[in-house]
Amino acid sequence: MQFGHIESLTLGKGVLREDRRPVGRWLLGLALMVLVMVCLGGLTRLTGSGLSMVEWQPLSVLPPLSGQAWASMFAKYQASPQYRLVNDGMSLAAFKDIFWLEYLHRLWGRLIGLAFLLPFLLFIATGRISRRRMPRLMALFLLGGAQGGLGWLMVASGLADRPEVSHYRLAAHLLAALAIYAALLWSALDELDVRTAGSGPAALVRLRRGLGTLLCLAVLTMAAGALVAGLHAGLIYNSFPSMNGAWFPGEAFDLRPGWINFFENHALVQFDHRLLATASWLGAVVLWLWSRRLELAPDLGRRLALVPLAATLQAGLGIATLLAAVPVGLAAAHQAGAFLLFSALLWALHGVRRAG
Repeated sequence: MQFGHIESLTLGKGVLREDRRPVGRWLLGLALMVLVMVCLGGLTRLTGSGLSMVEWQPLSVLPPLSGQAWASMFAKYQASPQYRLVNDGMSLAAFKDIFWLEYLHRLWGRLIGLAFLLPFLLFIATGRISRRRMPRLMALFLLGGAQGGLGWLMVASGLADRPEVSHYRLAAHLLAALAIYAALLWSALDELDVRTAGSGPAALVRLRRGLGTLLCLAVLTMAAGALVAGLHAGLIYNSFPSMNGAWFPGEAFDLRPGWINFFENHALVQFDHRLLATASWLGAVVLWLWSRRLELAPDLGRRLALVPLAATLQAGLGIATLLAAVPVGLAAAHQAGAFLLFSALLWALHGVRRAG
């Protein structure tokens, strides 16, 4: 990627020359922090740590610091459905093991807020952020705060009767994180990318449409994957490409009304995720093969070549995760791989737009 350029920007009443790289690198760093946050969230879910903290205290950053504080925290957890129905008899030491991962997840979210706000104010004070860009960045900051609230609503759904969070809220939480990540990454690329010379307008329009379609398909696949994760639907039909010898699960439409099967039937939810993932992989390969016939700038060609590589890696991780019955390491890598594929698509799409 070619990073950075100096350009004239209108700020207030005057025009000044501004190097936009610091703002771009800041936004890119924030996007990476969000990616780490998503990985931590996946680990908390996979290890059962996400329900260890039964209160939401958004202004509190310190963990328990005394034996009495730990005892109080543990007592609150012992009143939760997860302790009573899953971890009955758990020791304080074992509780600390799951507590620390969830604590790190929540602390990291607060650190993202600080990493956003402090440089944001500094860049405004030094004139590096124009009035035109300010509303979008302020909206991103507010969306990040709302994401914390959505995360708590998700956790709260697993503290009432069953030690399982709502798979709908889990999917919403993941998609909100994806939206924040996409906005940060795209904004960073706006600052760091430069225009390149390449193919004609007609070819670029087709490329944009193809990448846009693939991006939508990837988001649908990730949403379906969140439903699979929330329902623990990956623990059934652990074979590929067939589903235990069948190409379509026989119990796919057992629930009533029929439409609910697409969201709550474990077998159909897994089938949908498989189908969308396969379509995403095929689409990535076909689009890349077609793009090789075009006269593209070398940088843009490399971006497009990364898309089928990321799609193939993600497909391999998904198949391995399924065949191994969702081990923590592979499942976490599969979730991270989805964001990497999304990043490759976004990077390629931004390059095509810049080349136009």
